[in-house]
Amino acid sequence: MPYIIQTRDKPDHDHVRAEWRAEHLEYLKNNLQKLLAAGALVDDDGTGGHGGVIILATDDREEAETFIANDPFSRAGLFESVSVTRWRKAFFNFECLV
Repeated sequence: MPYIIQTRDKPDHDHVRAEWRAEHLEYLKNNLQKLLAAGALVDDDGTGGHGGVIILATDDREEAETFIANDPFSRAGLFESVSVTRWRKAFFNFECLV
């Protein structure tokens, strides 16, 4: 069962997100085989970035926690909060799995 990692940025840390974005994206690209999905949380108009969601293909909580701890955004101190939650796929990729 995968894990969902949800992050929220610290207030007024847009500059940290901008500074570390390239390294963050490279980290995700280097771990593409582990990602079911990933992306930023944005405003309704599509602007900004104030957190993110990663769905990590692992059955191991420690691996999920280590994954987000090693993310350049984490190492740069961007996140106000991080949650790691086990996720049971019921509907995925336009398919019913239950």
